[in-house]
Amino acid sequence: MECNGRWPTGRVGYGAFLLSSYFCTGCQAVKVMLDYHCFNRGPSHREEDFRVESVGMRRLAAIVGSALFLFIAPGTIAGLVPWRISRWRVQSSLLALPPLRAIGVLLVFAGSFMLMDCFARFALKGLGTPAPVFPPRHLVVNGLYRFVRNPMYVAVVSVIIGQGFFFGNLPVLEYGIVVWFCFHLFVLGYEEPTLRATFGAEYEDFCAHIPRWIPRLRPWPGRSA
Repeated sequence: MECNGRWPTGRVGYGAFLLSSYFCTGCQAVKVMLDYHCFNRGPSHREEDFRVESVGMRRLAAIVGSALFLFIAPGTIAGLVPWRISRWRVQSSLLALPPLRAIGVLLVFAGSFMLMDCFARFALKGLGTPAPVFPPRHLVVNGLYRFVRNPMYVAVVSVIIGQGFFFGNLPVLEYGIVVWFCFHLFVLGYEEPTLRATFGAEYEDFCAHIPRWIPRLRPWPGRSA
């Protein structure tokens, strides 16, 4: 997001401003940490130390970067902005159906668990973060990724929709639909082409077996022979 000297207006605009600002700051901090470590080892040991410690340092950076990104991106999109819209005030049940509140609670808890699981796998298995500036080194195809191609995006939307159901807030539901549509455009326009270019046949095989948004009923057993 370009800065034109004016503060963003509106609840969604404010959330987008925080997301873009903190996201860039957090990811740059991870990059600086890696650069600082490599530079200060000295020229005679730099190459050898990098081979020995690169995996450990990358995993550490991935954990730190994933934690920052989890707090900043989903925290803003699925937490701050819905709060700005609803102030988390409980209203009458949508469609006069009280069971929707229970469904909302389930969606919030399920989405939160999915987010934690996916971010941990990105850091520990993929040696990277969901952030485009520090992507994973290995394609993550285990855990929830055996059921659906984009579990983190599904989780974020679930948390938003769950809040809309629980608080009985229609604007939060509408915001959740907008967020999903933006995710969809991002996946089609950037993420999938980038992953195809990076991982090639491995990602093609993954896409052939894992649906983009609607989870499989049974987990994918692994790459086909």
